[in-house]
Amino acid sequence: MVRKEFPENFKWGVSQSGFQFEMGDPYRRYIDVNTDWWHWVRDPKNITSKLVSGDLPEEGINYIEFYRHDHEYAKNLGMNIYRLGIEWSRIFPYPTTFIETDVSYDGNGLVQDVKIDKETLAKLDKIANRDAVAMYRAIIQDLRSRGFKVIVNLFHFTLPFWLHDPIKARETNLNNDRRGLVEESFPIEFAKYAAYIAWKIGDLVDMWSTMNEPMVPVELGLIGPYTGFPPGVMRPDVVPRAMANIALAHALAYEQIKRFDTAKADADSSSPAEVGIIHNIIPAYPADTAGNDRAVEHYNYFHNTYILDAITKGQVDLELDEKTIVKANVLGNKLDWLGVNYYTRIVVREQKGRFPGRPVLDFDGVAGYGYACVPFGFSKIGRPCDGMGWEMYPEGLLDALKIGYKYASKIYVTEHGVSDARDILRSKSIVNHLYILHEAIESGIPVRGYLHWALTDNYEWPHGFRQRFGLYEVDLLTKERRPRKSVSLMQEIISGNSLRDNHLSALISFNKHSSENI
Repeated sequence: MVRKEFPENFKWGVSQSGFQFEMGDPYRRYIDVNTDWWHWVRDPKNITSKLVSGDLPEEGINYIEFYRHDHEYAKNLGMNIYRLGIEWSRIFPYPTTFIETDVSYDGNGLVQDVKIDKETLAKLDKIANRDAVAMYRAIIQDLRSRGFKVIVNLFHFTLPFWLHDPIKARETNLNNDRRGLVEESFPIEFAKYAAYIAWKIGDLVDMWSTMNEPMVPVELGLIGPYTGFPPGVMRPDVVPRAMANIALAHALAYEQIKRFDTAKADADSSSPAEVGIIHNIIPAYPADTAGNDRAVEHYNYFHNTYILDAITKGQVDLELDEKTIVKANVLGNKLDWLGVNYYTRIVVREQKGRFPGRPVLDFDGVAGYGYACVPFGFSKIGRPCDGMGWEMYPEGLLDALKIGYKYASKIYVTEHGVSDARDILRSKSIVNHLYILHEAIESGIPVRGYLHWALTDNYEWPHGFRQRFGLYEVDLLTKERRPRKSVSLMQEIISGNSLRDNHLSALISFNKHSSENI
């Protein structure tokens, strides 16, 4: 029998966020009205222009009431790692800005330290939503009681409304006073939030992620007004500030988590606080064999490596011009592990002058490949595409992991999945991507685990409930969870810690070279 065996201690699990999963109880006891996305998805202008679906998160899958059931489903699949998202706006529904801390800056005007002590934490505790803290502790304790290692992620697109008013930001073209990632105060307030959470739940958690896919709200919110992501503006001039803020916020949070999580929760942890970041690395390929290599270089620089270079090497490109690169005192050596999210690739071509004054942004995606395909159609090389119009391109996972390996010696695939309500493509996608993942491990890339997106259907941002990523289908009226057929496949793979010959019959014909992929 042919087998592709995974390492003995390989982790299997699922990932989820807060906003996309938590709400949905019939009495509206667990709604979160204090997040930017709550206001964004119900804005009449967004709905009438069809930037958002009109679906509302309070009609969601109700994880807060059903989490014990969901955890049991994951346990029955054989899973042993579970990634959660904590909602900043639940913990601090009101501003933390008036709680003063000593903040110092380096010679480039970049924040280098936020001095938080026990007195600061006590002040934060007075304004925090302690019920929310207790809720998250109960959820994590339930996971731990079932033998799961828990990853806690602190930021997954959503921001407190007191920090980001997306409607005013859109209407004023960012000439308002609550601009989210662009605000100078963002890294400072994020550091306070991270310190507080580490202090309150550090005894239960050893594995932390500061952020999930932090480039997405930059790319889609600040230079992709057609995507349905807040604040929906075209402001390439503020992109360098947002990217620098993200790097600084990660580094400050890294330090605060290390400072206040001093209790080791898991026997297999190397320290009480292993702090990483989760990044959607998207391998880029040129639209043809000549003339677009520079576009690939610029896309990789902008999307894939800028943040990782900043937090590991300490360098920030202040103008995003490949010239104004400075060393920031707080940055560098701030990555214990890396989460790689992978769904598909991007094929790019050069488009000079696309954003005047920002020559690095001289690329554009090509339709018919990667994320730019027809839902449930086929890409230009004949690959099936899911409900989002995302091309099945497993080969790209190896390239994504190769990029990640340049920055981290401990890697997890923290998201992979397909939108597929009828469960036609999911099993094939899982097998093919795990096959490539196994190839990556055999080549020496230290991938420690695979977390699927997602255990259940969820609220897929501007698409609402129209995209279904769950291994379990959720009836939005009754909240009943029903297993899709791919559940049995996942159970087989996890129980054997391997791909067997009957699984390998689902393999597609892989392309070996980028020139064959277009």
